Amino acid sequence: MEAKIHSTAIIEAGAQLDEGVTVGAYAYIGPHVQIASGTEVMHHATVDGNTTLGNDNEIHPYAYIGGKTHDLKYKGGIHRLKIGNHNVFREYATVHCATAEDLLTEMGDHNVILAYSHIAHECKVGNHLVMSSHAALGGHVEVGHHVNVGWGVGIHQFCRLGDHCMAAATATVLQDIPPFFTASGNPAEVRGINKVGLQRAGFSEAAISGVRKAYKQLYKKGLNRSQAIESIIDSELSQIDEVQELVAFIKASERGIA
Repeated sequence: MEAKIHSTAIIEAGAQLDEGVTVGAYAYIGPHVQIASGTEVMHHATVDGNTTLGNDNEIHPYAYIGGKTHDLKYKGGIHRLKIGNHNVFREYATVHCATAEDLLTEMGDHNVILAYSHIAHECKVGNHLVMSSHAALGGHVEVGHHVNVGWGVGIHQFCRLGDHCMAAATATVLQDIPPFFTASGNPAEVRGINKVGLQRAGFSEAAISGVRKAYKQLYKKGLNRSQAIESIIDSELSQIDEVQELVAFIKASERGIA
């Protein structure tokens, strides 16, 4: 099936559109863009920059994918953004390219980015992110898999969001949120484990119980971070895969954990 392009859409010379791509009325596709089969760029949407879009993505009206970085260190050029498959970008969502040619903004598969949300330069987003309206990832943010970012959340540059964590609505996230935990507030603080999210994802009761016990060691025993990690490693909790992931994430943290 050939690409279906509305007569009013602008497709710049050099753009590469596979068979099965749909481009709506008054949409704009820049000259360095590559779009794979099944992706739909709806009316008045823009895809620009050196952007690669995988299969079966939805770019909704007025979304801007592949915009120039906000980073003041930008020195010119057409820079990169790589997006996987089955992602949804709702109205007025924006995703920016990297700042320099040797850098990359990257997203995986099955992410849903709701209206007016923003993903900045050099972010690394995994799979199955749900990002509610009016939320923003600052530059260099790393997002794991199955993360939930609530309405109006701001994630500071260089922060990391672990797998299956949640940043609740209007949270101001200044430090890393460990996997499996929920954080809220300004500044955001970890409030507990993401129990509902873990249950929906099919985690065993043993895994959820282990994560809860590790949370208590970290936040409820009056221990500093090093002491809490040591106590977890020295306990039977260290045999649980999810707790091992949690400990590894915290050890790797450069900004500290919320």
